[in-house]
Amino acid sequence: MPNRFASGKKAIAECDRCGHQYKLKELRTFVIKTKNVNILVCRTCWEPDQPQLSLGLYPVNDPQALRNPRRDISYLQGGLTVGGTPSGGSRVIQWGWNPVGLNNPLLLSGLVDVLQLTGKVGNVTIATS
Repeated sequence: MPNRFASGKKAIAECDRCGHQYKLKELRTFVIKTKNVNILVCRTCWEPDQPQLSLGLYPVNDPQALRNPRRDISYLQGGLTVGGTPSGGSRVIQWGWNPVGLNNPLLLSGLVDVLQLTGKVGNVTIATS
């Protein structure tokens, strides 16, 4: 049974992007979003299919919420000290930066700074010869 198309050994075609002439066999198919868009381009105009265009084609499971959440009661079970600071539980850590410590720009009352900083500075001896 004969072929339906000629071999195209010497066929000349234009690049659909830049318009330069090339051999038909040198042109490559251009694919957008995993679809062949029936565009033939030269090697310099060809680019691989952009992976970012494939977003949404594949299911992504990224759960953020818990199914049966429970509130944190460890803070209530720990109680407060005589000074009014929490004595236990999961929320006893106070943190801050710029400045380090309690940052109270709204001047709210009742906030207690429980951060303590300790440090030491040693002696450094430099000898030159």
